[in-house]
Amino acid sequence: MRIDVHAHYWTDDYLDLLVEFGRTDTDAQRGQGAGGGSEMDARLRLMDRAGVDMQILSAAPLLPHFTERDKAVSTARFVNDQYAAMVADHPDRFRAFAALPMPHIEESITEMGRALDELGMIGVVLNTTILNRALVEEQFAPIFDELDRRGTVLYLHPAGNSACTPLIADHHMTWMVGAPVEDTISVIQLITNGIPTRYPNIKIINSHLGGALPMLLQRIDNQYRWEAPQTPELPSVTARRMWYDTVGHGHVPALRAAIESLGADRLLLGTDFPYEAGDIFLRAIDYINDPSIDPAATKLILDGNAPTLLGIDNRGATGRSGAQ
Repeated sequence: MRIDVHAHYWTDDYLDLLVEFGRTDTDAQRGQGAGGGSEMDARLRLMDRAGVDMQILSAAPLLPHFTERDKAVSTARFVNDQYAAMVADHPDRFRAFAALPMPHIEESITEMGRALDELGMIGVVLNTTILNRALVEEQFAPIFDELDRRGTVLYLHPAGNSACTPLIADHHMTWMVGAPVEDTISVIQLITNGIPTRYPNIKIINSHLGGALPMLLQRIDNQYRWEAPQTPELPSVTARRMWYDTVGHGHVPALRAAIESLGADRLLLGTDFPYEAGDIFLRAIDYINDPSIDPAATKLILDGNAPTLLGIDNRGATGRSGAQ
């Protein structure tokens, strides 16, 4: 079964609610093909054309992360209800990751329970930073505790904050450079803080091949002892305790580096729809079939790893990802 783990869905109602609550960064998501109605019809036709059986939807990076508790809670409930309705309408084509009202811990744990236990979400999505704070900060530990207790999936996506540096933001590089930099920083923070070993039951999926991680892994192994001596094990070992989607914009050398550095069994098909649409969407899948890649690796990445990790069989059935 071919499952795309990196795909987005935003309705105008949800984007309008974000604007009402003060966000100013929703224009790029409008009219891109990630909404309902005719956009959904076109999306399903494209999925059929590409041979994609199912997408796991997420609202990242436009997640309900607000300083004001009431805004965060109401927006999280709104978008999770929308996602649950979409999955109910298309149970053979979609599943969804739950959005949380971060940085509000108690409320986020409550919404996690509602989304996983009542709405049937398949996991949780967070941005790689929460209002510009690193996920590994101690204040967020209760979220990891609950995710680990539930043994569920945690999908991580860049926030689009240019890694909090004007060297990226002021030079028009927020997404083409900033996003993979955010991925890189986040995954290395997870490694050096031992998150995958401290919380072994969480199935962590990182975006965009892990950013620059495949190219940096040997360097990190060589240097972590003097720069991050608290790291609990060799970083390359910890890296292989997580998973990574294949959004690499069709660049075969990047995919080969990820396979060789992280292992084909750690890679999951991702397209980044709607930002990769049309022929680019097809390329996001076809490049995994490049002749330079071992066919056994291709089969794992396209059709084996995601159904196994997510517990989805060839009929689209799934176990309760929130089971306790």
